[in-house]
Amino acid sequence: MKYLDARLRQPDRMLHPMQRFVRDENVVRYEELRAWDVRTGSNVEYALYYVELAGDRDRYRAAIDRVDSIVEYELAPIDDDALHVWVCEESRPEIQAWRAAFEDRHLIVVPPIRYDADAALGLTIVGDGGDIQAVLADLPDAIDVTINEIGTYDRRGGTIAGALTERQLDAVETALAIGYYAVPREASLADVADALDCAESTASVLLRRAERELFTRVLDRYGGAIGRDRGTGRSAPER
Repeated sequence: MKYLDARLRQPDRMLHPMQRFVRDENVVRYEELRAWDVRTGSNVEYALYYVELAGDRDRYRAAIDRVDSIVEYELAPIDDDALHVWVCEESRPEIQAWRAAFEDRHLIVVPPIRYDADAALGLTIVGDGGDIQAVLADLPDAIDVTINEIGTYDRRGGTIAGALTERQLDAVETALAIGYYAVPREASLADVADALDCAESTASVLLRRAERELFTRVLDRYGGAIGRDRGTGRSAPER
């Protein structure tokens, strides 16, 4: 079973109004689509979003109210900054245009679909390798596709640690258990290698790759990026 982790950047004419709102207004720090239901033979679909706000919730609500295709919605606050958003919406032609590439494929899109500060979609597709290649070929030319990873699907799911392979997860767990990450450090890289029964260079690669994946997921998850202001998502000034 193969997987593809990719970023899809649509032109402005294909963007949902809420994608433009997330990009252009400093209200949403992070947003992801957690679940969706597209009814066969119906022009109506349902979606559940998780949203973290960096601004006024009333501005977010007002933006939803301005979207003509949204039939009904409900905001369910979690705390002052986070909420779930349930939406019933008429299917938009712009979404159908790229969603058609997934029809009749032996594929599953693994939730969540992530929205970044540039209004691009980050998603993971799992299934037949040939069908993954076919989707890439059939997406509209106007959509810019960046492939982050492609390979055999051996990830754990549901958590940030889902970015790690079994071997990487084992290396991190072992290093943590014996004190490699303690302050002050209680175990050396050589100790980690001994515990994993591998060469020191192998242990180093496993840990560095795991750390890279974890930090990448954390920064993606919370809208952070090197050089960005955590509060607004804007680029921080040079110092």
